[in-house]
Amino acid sequence: MVLTSFKQESAAASDPPIFFFAPTLDQYRAVLGSGAGSYFANSAIATGVSTILVVALAVPAAYAVSIRPVKKTSDVLFFFISTRMLPVVAVIMPIYVIAGQLKVLDNVWTLVVLYTSMNLPIAVWMMRSFFLEVPGEVLEAAQMDGAGLLKTLWRVLMPMVAPGLAATALICVIFAWNEFFFALILTAGKSATVPVFLVSQMTSEGLFLAQLSAASVLASLPVVIAGWVAQKQLVRGLSMGAVK
Repeated sequence: MVLTSFKQESAAASDPPIFFFAPTLDQYRAVLGSGAGSYFANSAIATGVSTILVVALAVPAAYAVSIRPVKKTSDVLFFFISTRMLPVVAVIMPIYVIAGQLKVLDNVWTLVVLYTSMNLPIAVWMMRSFFLEVPGEVLEAAQMDGAGLLKTLWRVLMPMVAPGLAATALICVIFAWNEFFFALILTAGKSATVPVFLVSQMTSEGLFLAQLSAASVLASLPVVIAGWVAQKQLVRGLSMGAVK
């Protein structure tokens, strides 16, 4: 994909593929000149705000079902994960009707709400597994020192599960940034996101592979950069709980 993005369209469509060619930035200029900025801004808003909301809601929920479980905790956890089993196509019609009645179609904040609800169940499950790794003696020591609930959560638990929090947040970013179906059905020109922009690069006339590759490289960069920046925390977070 990266190599193809530096080719001319004729070279990109050649068969067999051409590996030695004069690289060009024409495809990137074409992508950046086609109004890609608004799509990236919409994706950034929808992904960033929804991830913040997911983390803010998942941490106390995961604390409740792991550190302070109640009788029906297992039922609650099953309900959370069961929402991920429902195909999106099965709910898109009522969501579209409701959004139309509320006059929030083609609105980036509609995507924020949907992405938050979409990622929250998996975030609760992930954070719960990280909270379960915290030794109970640490919480008892905090209580003996007079730490309240909020102080224990913020000063004691959060530093210990920070790698898990980074892994959870990055997975939510990936899911939200790559989400296509909601964005395609519920948005138009004003609030469309990057995956919708990628589809718009495909045309029925002429060649488009090189320009589509350039757009795909640009679309992949934010997630790649986020993973690279948080790689240490991410590796620790994804390996937490692997060995008891």
